[in-house]
Amino acid sequence: MEDKLLEEIPSLDLADFRSGDPDRKARFVHQLGEAYQSIGFVALKNHGLTEEQTQALYADVKAFFSLPDERKQRYENPELAGQRGYISKGKEHAKGRNTGDLKEFYHVGQEVATEEDPIGKEYPANIWPEEVPTFQKSTFTTYRTLEAAGKDVLRAIALYLELPEDYFDDKVRNGNSILRPIHYFPIENPDAVPADAVRAAEHGDINLITLLMGASADGLQVKRRDGKWIPITALPDQIVVNVGDMLQRLTNGVLKSTIHRVVNPPREKMNSSRYSVPFFMHPRSEMSLAALDNCVTPDNPKKEADITAGEFLNERLIELGLKKK
Repeated sequence: MEDKLLEEIPSLDLADFRSGDPDRKARFVHQLGEAYQSIGFVALKNHGLTEEQTQALYADVKAFFSLPDERKQRYENPELAGQRGYISKGKEHAKGRNTGDLKEFYHVGQEVATEEDPIGKEYPANIWPEEVPTFQKSTFTTYRTLEAAGKDVLRAIALYLELPEDYFDDKVRNGNSILRPIHYFPIENPDAVPADAVRAAEHGDINLITLLMGASADGLQVKRRDGKWIPITALPDQIVVNVGDMLQRLTNGVLKSTIHRVVNPPREKMNSSRYSVPFFMHPRSEMSLAALDNCVTPDNPKKEADITAGEFLNERLIELGLKKK
């Protein structure tokens, strides 16, 4: 499968995994694993989000980002290193770059309901914009729905890696996951932005897996192993789910965290908005990302030093410009 170069990302149905039918479930596990070994991305339907939930979310996201910049900046707290609330235009850049991306975004994070779990003390409180009173409900409903879908995708990955199906369950329970509504804002004067500025420069995601809503608009591309960029498209009822750097590290490169980007639209369309909402699925900070024993072989020797998820995240936030050393 590694030698196969795809022209588009595979489409899968999460209902197959959740069906209770052993054959459908096994087929889903096999197809997901093959896709993640080759291109690192799939388009997934029956993920649990309804059309009504999706419309409510996008209405609230658009309402927030349509506010004046000075109003939005009331919800930006630099001391949180981008963990919660608003992150203003151009603040984040890809690893290895200094030019900020042409986007603004909002972070909604984990809420731990029980005091018995000490992990809750690691997380700052969420920040909710008072100008959009339904923002909290629509974003957090989406958070919990995508978190549930992500747990099932990780269960399928565990089976593909010949691990117990529940291998990831305790590692992502109350994990440090983030829902990020993104606004790629209109550029009224393309000549006024840096020549190398793009909506999202080429990058790999930090986390275990990413579940992305709104990937159907033009611009999202993934880089194949042969260097060719192919467009990522998803039907309206699909989300895109890809491998992140943490999962690549854990599997010693068996599963691929593929480089992707959001390119600028044609010059005549740069004055239009684009929205997307990724859910970055993170484990608990103490999870070890040391390579799994069954992913280290004579043909695939161990590539990376041992590190915890929390240590790895901290390194990357500094590289992205969201956190100071």
